Amino acid sequence: MPKNIQAIRGMHDVLPDESPLWQFLEARVKDVLGQYGYREIRTPMLEMTELFRRSIGEVTDIVEKEMYTFQDRNGDSLTLRPEGTAGCVRAGIENGLFHNQVQRLWYQGGMFRHERPQKGRYRQFHQIGAEAYGLAGPDIDLEIILVTRRFWQALGLDEPELQINTLGTVEERGVYREQLVAYLSAHRDQLDEESLRRLGSNPLRILDSKSPAMKPLIDAAPSLMEHLGEASRQHFDAIRQGLDTIGLSYRVNPRLVRGLDYYSRTVFEWVTTRLGAQGTVCAGGRYDGLVGQLGGRPIPAIGFAMGVERLVALLQEQGIGQGLNVPHAYLVLAAGEPQNQGMLLAERLRDELPSLRLISHCGGGSFKSQFKKADRSGASYALVLGEDELNRRVVGIKPLRQAAEQREVAFDGLREFFLSEAF
Repeated sequence: MPKNIQAIRGMHDVLPDESPLWQFLEARVKDVLGQYGYREIRTPMLEMTELFRRSIGEVTDIVEKEMYTFQDRNGDSLTLRPEGTAGCVRAGIENGLFHNQVQRLWYQGGMFRHERPQKGRYRQFHQIGAEAYGLAGPDIDLEIILVTRRFWQALGLDEPELQINTLGTVEERGVYREQLVAYLSAHRDQLDEESLRRLGSNPLRILDSKSPAMKPLIDAAPSLMEHLGEASRQHFDAIRQGLDTIGLSYRVNPRLVRGLDYYSRTVFEWVTTRLGAQGTVCAGGRYDGLVGQLGGRPIPAIGFAMGVERLVALLQEQGIGQGLNVPHAYLVLAAGEPQNQGMLLAERLRDELPSLRLISHCGGGSFKSQFKKADRSGASYALVLGEDELNRRVVGIKPLRQAAEQREVAFDGLREFFLSEAF
């Protein structure tokens, strides 16, 4: 017997019992983004490798170790997208979206990173993100944070903790980087293996280390805040003042950095304690230099991305979305003319009640076997149509989730019956 082919490690199927929760999340998020005037953009999953080398950074973990990169038949180096922002910027430049325009865009789809799979971190994962281009002031930073806050309200989630920080400008960060490297180099014996590797390439990421042994060293490190210029300070203060005015609580986390080189000034994360180690469910920030870095006319930009798998896990953990897409009714049919007329009746009900979820039994079988399938479907009611019911133009309605007697409703009264049940 040939060996069964299985899914690639770290890449998972979304099964029919799970997909309704994904659809619920995606629909709510799409509605919120529409409220703020963000429009969807769809970019390819495959891009030229150079796009990510130039945007994310040559010495980041993603480019060095995690990208799915290969040569195609023409010898071009291609990469499955590890994140969404670079492709969004490339599309905007290529299609002239940024020429003397403000753009509010959003995207969703699969991303790919070859890392060690664990709960909440997969090799194929899904993100929903949004980007705003052409706006330099702190007001758009505040709007982006408010957009993400509204997601939790729309989804019915307990609000995660908002953490914010500023990375300053590239120049300010360069001066700080020198001092940080000097400090960490003087304590090399306290650095773990990962931090030693990052010391020469991306030392700010050491501040984001999750190692408990590193915490005292990180807590005593120089602060980037001390190296900010007046403009960067004012920008960050304006965001904080806006959050205070609106009444949105937050925590300034001076050790919050981003894993991608293109970030500057504002960075933020929404963090929950409900998902164990993978607590960040949404992260973003400003990347004013990225459009120019990729060949476009330099314009300011800010955005965020959310991990769909983590948000789905959070919905499940809080018991939100149970019973989504469960059928309202299951139509049990006798063979022959009741089956044909039952199909016709079901189509009429779907025309009259577009939100009604109604399964018509197919495949024959006794009423007993059909009732078992109706019960397993999770439907609230079984609709029964046999020869006798057909002759009298009625349908038997048997409650499946409550202790109530079966009743009969005329064909013409079915619409009113379901409306009265507030299905």
